[in-house]
Amino acid sequence: MLEILSHSSHFLPFLSAKRRREIGKTQPSFFDFSPHFQINPPIEADFRKYLLSLMCKRSKESDMDNLMRKLPIGIQTFEDIRRKNYLYVDKTALVWRMANLGKPYFLSRPRRFGKSLLLSTLESYFLGKKELFEGLAIEQMETEWTEHPVLHLDLNAEKYDKPEKLNDILSNHLTQWELQYGKGLDEKTPSARFGGVIRRAYEQTGRQVVVLVDEYDKPLLQAITNLELLEEYRQSLKAFYGVLKSTDRYLRFVFLTGVTKFSQVSVFSDLNQLNDISLDYSYATLCGITREELIATFEPEIETFGRKNHQTPEEVVTAMERNYDGYHFHPDGDGVFNPFSVLNAFSKLELGNYWFQTGTPTFLIELLQKSDYDLRTLLNGIEAPISSFAEYRVDANNPIPLIYQSGYLTIKEYDREFQNYLLAFPNDEVRYGFINFLVPFYTPMKNNDQGFYIGKFVQDLRTGDYDSFLTRLEAFFGDIPYELNDQTERHYQVIFYLVFKLMGQFTEAEVRSARGRADAVVKTPKYIDVFEFKLNGTAEEALKQIDEKGYLIPYQADHREIVKIGVEFSAESRNLNRWLIEVIGK
Repeated sequence: MLEILSHSSHFLPFLSAKRRREIGKTQPSFFDFSPHFQINPPIEADFRKYLLSLMCKRSKESDMDNLMRKLPIGIQTFEDIRRKNYLYVDKTALVWRMANLGKPYFLSRPRRFGKSLLLSTLESYFLGKKELFEGLAIEQMETEWTEHPVLHLDLNAEKYDKPEKLNDILSNHLTQWELQYGKGLDEKTPSARFGGVIRRAYEQTGRQVVVLVDEYDKPLLQAITNLELLEEYRQSLKAFYGVLKSTDRYLRFVFLTGVTKFSQVSVFSDLNQLNDISLDYSYATLCGITREELIATFEPEIETFGRKNHQTPEEVVTAMERNYDGYHFHPDGDGVFNPFSVLNAFSKLELGNYWFQTGTPTFLIELLQKSDYDLRTLLNGIEAPISSFAEYRVDANNPIPLIYQSGYLTIKEYDREFQNYLLAFPNDEVRYGFINFLVPFYTPMKNNDQGFYIGKFVQDLRTGDYDSFLTRLEAFFGDIPYELNDQTERHYQVIFYLVFKLMGQFTEAEVRSARGRADAVVKTPKYIDVFEFKLNGTAEEALKQIDEKGYLIPYQADHREIVKIGVEFSAESRNLNRWLIEVIGK
C-alpha cells in the first residue's frame, strides 16, 4: 500500500489530458483512506497500467544494473579480474591451503575449466600482491605475504607440429627469465638453462623459487597420433621437468596443470614426490563452480536470465544443472559446473553448447576407431578401476583415460567393495555434443544435417507414423558409404545407438545393450514404442522375443498405448529388410 501511495503523485502525468480532466472531477474519491481502501473502477484500469509500466521500468533498470556486472569470459589473469572489477568465484581458501600444506603438485582438469586462472592466482599470491586479495577468504588466513621469484611457463599458446616448436617456446621463456637472473656460459640445453635460472633466482633474491607450468602436456596431446614426434617431445620434457627434482632445495612451490596425466613422462616417475591432487577430495572443487557458488555469486544474473526466458530462479538453476553441472572429481566430492559454459550462458542469456563448440580434438575419435572400442559401452557409462582412467599410456590402446581427462566423462558412482568407478557423461551439453560429434564418423549424417534428420525421426514417432519412421531409417542406412559398413552386428548396433541417443534430446529415448531389455524404447506423449532389431533374423522373431523376454512388463501400468516394432536387418543388403508393427491398446 505504501508503495502505491508513494507513486500516486506520478500517476496523473502518465495519463492523457482527457483522462486527467475526468479524474479531476472525481479526485476527492480517488483514494479512500478508510479500512476498505478502494480505487474508483474507471480509474483502476488506468492505475493498473501505470503500475505495470512502473514494474517494467524497474525491471529494465535492474537488467541495466546487471549488465554492468562484468563476467570474466576469456579473462585468465587474476590481477585483471580483481583490478578491473570482474566477478570472481572465491577459491582463495583452497589456494592458501595448497600453498601452505605441500610443495610439488599436479592437477588434471578439462580445457577451459579455470586452470590458467588458478595458476595466475597462485602467481599473485607468491608475488605478495596483498591488495588483490582484499575481501577474499585468504585475507583472513595469510599474515606474511612474502614475495618469491616466480617462473611461470605457459605451453598453451603454440601449435606443436614440428620438433623445433617445443624447443622454441621453452627457449623464449628461458630467455625472458635469463634477462632477469642472468645466464651461465656453459648452459646450452633447455634443461641446463632452466636449472641455472632456478639456482640464480634463489641466490639473488634469498628466497625460494616458485615454478608454475600451465598445460604441461599440450605438446604431447598435439603429437599423440604422430608417435615419432610424440617420443621426441617426451624425451625433451623428461629432461626439462627432471630439473625440478635436482633443484628441489631452491624451490618453495611447484604446480603443474594439464588435461592428461601421461604415465611415461618423467615428471610423474622421476619426480616421485609430486602430489597428484586430480582426484583428491579436498580439492574436488578447486576448479569449476559449485551449486552454492553459482547461487551466491550470480544471483542477479540468474534473475535476469529468468526474466528473459520466462523462468523462475529455481528453474534457471535446474536448467543450468541439467546442461552444465555434474562434474565430479571425487566420488564423495561436490559436483561442479563448467565455468566457461555458465559464464557464456549468463552473457548471452540463453543455453548453448558453449564449451563443446570451442573444439573437440579429432584424435579422440581416431583413438576410439583404432581401439575398436564398443561405443555402446561408452554411451551408457563405463565401469572401471581407477588404474584404467587416471593415467594415459600411449601403448595401452585404451582411449578412456583421454576421454575422461578431457572432460567428456566424469565420476558418477563408486563401488567401495570392488573399487570400481562408474564413468558417464556429466551433463546434456557433453552428452549430446559428444554424440553429435561422433555421428559423421559412423553415419552419413553431417553436422549441419543432424537437426533435420533427428527432427523428422522424432516427429514420425510422436504422431505414431512408424512406417514413415522405418522407411526414413531404411533410406538413412542406404546412404551409408560401403567403407563404413564392416558388416558386423556391432557396427549396425552402434548406428542404431547414435540415432536413438540423439532423439533423446527431444523425447524420452532409451537404448540398451544388456540382455533382458529391448534394443530401444521411445516414450512420447501418446505412445511407448518398444523396438527389437534382428540381424539376419525375422521380424516375427523380434516380436516374439519382446513377448517372451517380458520387455513390456515395465510399461503395463502406463496410460499410453504400447507399440511393439520388430525389425529384421540384413547384413547382406546392409539395410532394414522388413518390419512388423503391433499396437497394444489401453
